[in-house]
Amino acid sequence: MPAPSPAAARIQPSSAPGGPSPAASAGSARTVCRAVVHIGDSTSDGLISPDYLPNPRRRIGAQYARVGVARFIPEISGGTSIVETSSGQANAYTVAQRLVHGGYRGCWVLALGTNDTADVAIGSAVSRPARIRQMMALIGSQPVMWVNVKSLLATGPYSEADMTAWNADLMRACARYPNMRVYDWASVVKNNWFISDGIHFTSRGYAARAHRIAHALAAAFPRGGRRAGTPQAGQQGTPRSSCLVH
Repeated sequence: MPAPSPAAARIQPSSAPGGPSPAASAGSARTVCRAVVHIGDSTSDGLISPDYLPNPRRRIGAQYARVGVARFIPEISGGTSIVETSSGQANAYTVAQRLVHGGYRGCWVLALGTNDTADVAIGSAVSRPARIRQMMALIGSQPVMWVNVKSLLATGPYSEADMTAWNADLMRACARYPNMRVYDWASVVKNNWFISDGIHFTSRGYAARAHRIAHALAAAFPRGGRRAGTPQAGQQGTPRSSCLVH
């Protein structure tokens, strides 16, 4: 049974500010992924929210379709962690387990870690690397793109130092899984895309996040490119050059 969340106050989405700004112009990249499950916490809520993105073409489902995805399964809920639960909802592992046991085969986008690294910071017995291993073992050889994390906070369990620790563990894990990629959202997100809590995003930020995650999926697992899961020789033990997607 999933452990209850140890966090005293988990980060939840704030009310939507303003209207969306135009996203970056669409590129021509296409992905081999025909089906995509997107598992995310509250930093993904705005990707599917008509409050943040009134134009449905800006939302992530339409952005995935733009790069060739035919079936999009959103599994997005505020407070989601791989291990802990929040307000009685299933954790990310349980969500993924249900999909796997139900016969899902396809690509996975895991926009997780913000709550996981905070839970570790306040004393969880399940380490950051163990959380990543749990998800990768469950998903097996299917293509997986993790979205790394960023915060503007200097202190507390949701601090940027804790986000950086999670991102480093993602990269170390990527060396062991040839079907794993990491989208480097942390390197492209702009400070003015954050709302005042330093964790969640404005409408402009969510529009950019939706567009860029879809583009990254096409770069990570391109149609006509190297087959997802194909190892690259001579790079065992260190992150492959293909691990990090920009």
